[in-house]
Amino acid sequence: MLRERGAQRSRKGAGRMFSRVLIANRGEIALRIIRACRELGIEPVCVYSEADRGAPYLRLADQAICIGPGPAKESYLNVSRIISAAEVANVDAIHPGYGFLSERADFARVCRDCKIEFIGPSPEAMARLGDKVACKRAAKEAKVPIFPGSDGAIEDEDEAVKVASKIGYPVIIKAAAGGGGRGMRVCHNEATLRSNLKQAAQEAQAAFGNGAVFIEKFLEHARHVEVQVLGDKHGHAIHLYERDCSIQRRHQKLVEEAPAPNLDRKRREAVCESAARLIREAKYAGAATVEFLMDAKQNFYMLEVNTRVQVEHPVTEQITGVDIVKEMIRIAAGEPLRFRQRDIATRGHAIECRINAEDPERKFMPSPGPVDRFEPPGGPGVRLDTHVVTGYTVPPNYDSMIAKLIVHADDRRQAITRMARALREFRVDPIKTTIPLHRQLMENSQFIEGGVDIHFLDRLLK
Repeated sequence: MLRERGAQRSRKGAGRMFSRVLIANRGEIALRIIRACRELGIEPVCVYSEADRGAPYLRLADQAICIGPGPAKESYLNVSRIISAAEVANVDAIHPGYGFLSERADFARVCRDCKIEFIGPSPEAMARLGDKVACKRAAKEAKVPIFPGSDGAIEDEDEAVKVASKIGYPVIIKAAAGGGGRGMRVCHNEATLRSNLKQAAQEAQAAFGNGAVFIEKFLEHARHVEVQVLGDKHGHAIHLYERDCSIQRRHQKLVEEAPAPNLDRKRREAVCESAARLIREAKYAGAATVEFLMDAKQNFYMLEVNTRVQVEHPVTEQITGVDIVKEMIRIAAGEPLRFRQRDIATRGHAIECRINAEDPERKFMPSPGPVDRFEPPGGPGVRLDTHVVTGYTVPPNYDSMIAKLIVHADDRRQAITRMARALREFRVDPIKTTIPLHRQLMENSQFIEGGVDIHFLDRLLK
């Protein structure tokens, strides 16, 4: 599927591999990183909150350190406690996973000041690409298509109205410092723009500690297509092709697949090359995802850059054979990328369903609690990334995702059939999960034909 360039190029400039890494996260991503560390001969160290005490994956670490009570702000978001744990464990590096501190440039800077390698981009690269306003400027410089909108943060209502009048309604208000739908408002006229601007800024301030917002043109019927990229500390960057993440609810992704269905070959090449060019020119080292929205004519516009590993990275791993988490660790240790762009090829089709502890029939109400029955699916082409086992209790303190079910097959139709079969096998009781919703999606004719957009699920659930 791919050829490593490591044997073909000099190891000059490569750093020394870490001996011990602290994992500043929890759940399935913590377990995913533990496994990558083991395969690289690295000792994994985990931190945990009181709510996660006794979690089965902690037993697989060389050391597990409690960093505080259940609330994230007192544990997984507490920089001083995580750094203290890293110093106690005498680690070489910290892997932040996704969420929590993974996109905090100040945390990356603290790690550097403490002589601990941050497994991710430099604070400077993260600040440049993680802030959406700064990222738009970087994309413009790299000749990556961007949405028309404000050049920077919006200061007042009158300025917002002026920008919206110029680019035309509908427009969308976005938080400069974050994502996940927080601080985001769609406005179809001046009245809704004025009424939503202050609310969006307040929500952004509460969620990200930064109330800056900006305005862009809003696409009514768009696909969400994103490109997985890797850059190293030697100026090299490659893409691992694209994923389609259009099945989402309130800007939260539920189903991801790769490659994107029904995408023109030239458009695929153009969007992937644009993403790699942006990362290269930003001097970015690590894994990142450049996200785009694509209209009905397959014109694409950069949405944002996620400066971390994505939840949906397994679908890219399945079609390319590249272990993204291990590559992140190698890059942070100073190793050059082991692949040239021409070495990367794709095979087959992969789909990921996020299994959340939520009740779709009750407006996705969270459903934490004990898991008395956990029967995972199996068989050819089925991968399950999860930290849950029978007897585990899903805590109410964190994100509701408890598993990622990934399938791989020779083509998309076979992948859908395989996913439907795997979902039928999957049993998690007595808590409610999104498994029934995913089964419904796999039988939906519009999804099967690849004809969905980012509002498809909202329309389906009305």
